Amino acid sequence: MGQPLPISRIMHTGPLLQCIPETTVAEAAARMAEYQVSCILVSENQNIIGIWTEHDALAVDFSDPRQFRQPVSAVMSSPVLSMPDTLDAGEAAIRLRETGKRHFLITDSNGQPTGILSQTDLARNQGLEPYLRLREVRAAIARPPLSVAGDRSLGDVARQMHRHHADAVVVQCPAKGLGILTERDIVRLVARSTENTRVTDLATRPLLTVNENDPLIHARDLLIEKRIRHLAVVNDAAEVTGLIGFHDMLAGAEQMYLNDLRDALEQRDKALARSRRSLQLAERVIESSLEGIMVTDGKARIEFVNPAFTQLTGYTAEEVIGHKPDILSSGRHDAEFYTRMWQALEHHGYWRGEIWNRRKTGELYLELLTVTAITDNEGKTTHYAGLFTDITQNRKNEEQIRQLAYYAPLTKVPNRRLLEDRLEHAIRHAHRTEMRLAVMFMDLDRFKQVNDSLGHSAGDELLLQFADRVKECLREDDTLARLGGDEFIVLLPEMERLSDVLKVAERLVAINQAPYLIQDHRITLGSSIGISLYPDDGQTVQELIHGADVAMYQAKQDGRNRYYLFNPGARQIAAAPVIDGKITN
Repeated sequence: MGQPLPISRIMHTGPLLQCIPETTVAEAAARMAEYQVSCILVSENQNIIGIWTEHDALAVDFSDPRQFRQPVSAVMSSPVLSMPDTLDAGEAAIRLRETGKRHFLITDSNGQPTGILSQTDLARNQGLEPYLRLREVRAAIARPPLSVAGDRSLGDVARQMHRHHADAVVVQCPAKGLGILTERDIVRLVARSTENTRVTDLATRPLLTVNENDPLIHARDLLIEKRIRHLAVVNDAAEVTGLIGFHDMLAGAEQMYLNDLRDALEQRDKALARSRRSLQLAERVIESSLEGIMVTDGKARIEFVNPAFTQLTGYTAEEVIGHKPDILSSGRHDAEFYTRMWQALEHHGYWRGEIWNRRKTGELYLELLTVTAITDNEGKTTHYAGLFTDITQNRKNEEQIRQLAYYAPLTKVPNRRLLEDRLEHAIRHAHRTEMRLAVMFMDLDRFKQVNDSLGHSAGDELLLQFADRVKECLREDDTLARLGGDEFIVLLPEMERLSDVLKVAERLVAINQAPYLIQDHRITLGSSIGISLYPDDGQTVQELIHGADVAMYQAKQDGRNRYYLFNPGARQIAAAPVIDGKITN
């Protein structure tokens, strides 16, 4: 019989996301959203005392702002259930089902935490693939989808999700179409202390779908490819009949997975012992594999590579056999990186991660690599097997998607969405450190005349040159963002003196004194700037942006090419008084 698959091979490893009991719910949610994980551990005196998960976030009352400020220890689950890292994956799946939990803390032989195992980790495990290929999507749908009207409040929907133990709901809005709201969305909204608004404005669209007749493996691969947690299930009439996620794929599969995996391994071992034909078949599978495969001896000298290795790296078997894998080294990783890799192989018997390597042509590429130590009957490592896939294009696609989501296409500076995230973070930091920050709203004077007289291509070139000039005036931690057209925002965090803010404003006005050279035309134009200060002029993102916007329009009305400070008390533009070099009101 083959060896069972331990959960240490598939669990989430690396530093565990933790916080202290006094951490607020909003701060805990912000950290979960930042690292895109489904839980955070609560620790005290180096002991883990509780866990707060995405499902727990559904219990937050969005109509009561005080709930965002309560300590996470008041709402965490305790004690945290744990499993040894030697437990078989199939048995772990059964334990998840029996306890109704979605996360288990994984411990080593000394009882020390080494990782977190979730339902998602089990669903991604390749051992489930035979099961997922045989079942259709409709077989995993236990009930119709939880559906809510778009005009329902966020608090009501969160309570309904919690009451029905639903990790996602379909949001209906005739004007905008179907959308989806998930537990992960709820965590993000808790992190932002979102008001109890309508869910139609918060739902994610478009609603990605899978047909109920498709195999489950197609749904799983689509979830992984799109980096999402749920798909809507539709019938042939395009009607939504359910929602499917990793949790649904595991339902009913635990015991079958355990038995099937053990039977498959036993049959494989018997077949290999019974005939050379099975061995030849295995060799053909390795040769036809799309993943690069490399096998080394116990001293890490290459003994075997498959054709996919040659296709991905450019090296033939003759060129690498007898050499060590560092023939592929890119030079991007330091000695400590490889030390950690070998330590993981020594302690856990495997290592999995992303690594930069170099092809024979000299081209760098990013690969997803899994290295496994192969041992004899005495437990001594005799070989190492490495399987890798080129994920360079995947990373480029992810970066392109990130650029489209968070950066203005023309100027490549942050857009409103990324600006608001950074401003929220800066406000929290300023509140903790009792410092101030400044928001500047900039608008180019008479920019429309450039577009009308020289065309939009000239206007685009002018915006690019203007953005470059502005960035030269800013610090590394400052942010330049484009809202649209010729409207820009500058965020200046950690400002102590009004004079420092005004110096930046003066430089931003002065940068336009030198003319721009556009299509053989010398163009001189000014910029109007409005400035708001935290916490004097506002304590939220919208208040600060609005105050700077008001000040900017007043600067335009009073002659353009100048800057003004916003004074909310007088509802007019005025410079804030300065005492001992500090900003005061």
